[in-house]
Amino acid sequence: MNILSSRIVALSICEKNIMKTTLILLFASLTAHAQLAVTVSPVKVTGQKAIVPLVLKNNLTENIESARAALFLLDDQGKMVGQSTKWVIGGTKDKPGLAAGATNAFHFVIASDKPFTTTNLTAKVQFNRLVLKGGKLADVTKDVSVTPAAK
Repeated sequence: MNILSSRIVALSICEKNIMKTTLILLFASLTAHAQLAVTVSPVKVTGQKAIVPLVLKNNLTENIESARAALFLLDDQGKMVGQSTKWVIGGTKDKPGLAAGATNAFHFVIASDKPFTTTNLTAKVQFNRLVLKGGKLADVTKDVSVTPAAK
């Protein structure tokens, strides 16, 4: 093997190592990106009320002062049969926020003027505001993860 080909092989090995390191760092940064993890339990219908339990886990490195979410209640055809918007964390001076690493529960209650025509309802939850310690706003599209509960 001549000097030129040995340098090409050495550069190729070096480039592979750099690519591996870059991929590892990229993967680590993606998995280290913490968030507010929200688990949405199935809808429970009792009479003229639908209750949707949420479990909120603060995986962020700082406290959450408040979080506001909208819940849309859909029937089996996808038609909206109810909605509600609430502060699910904090929202007022007397309600505490959610500390880093802490978990909390919230129950959306949607009342109807008449009984629901079906019990096969689905809840869609969208967060529209996430306020961190000191009043700093977080990006709800990046810092909130909403998933249905395992059945």
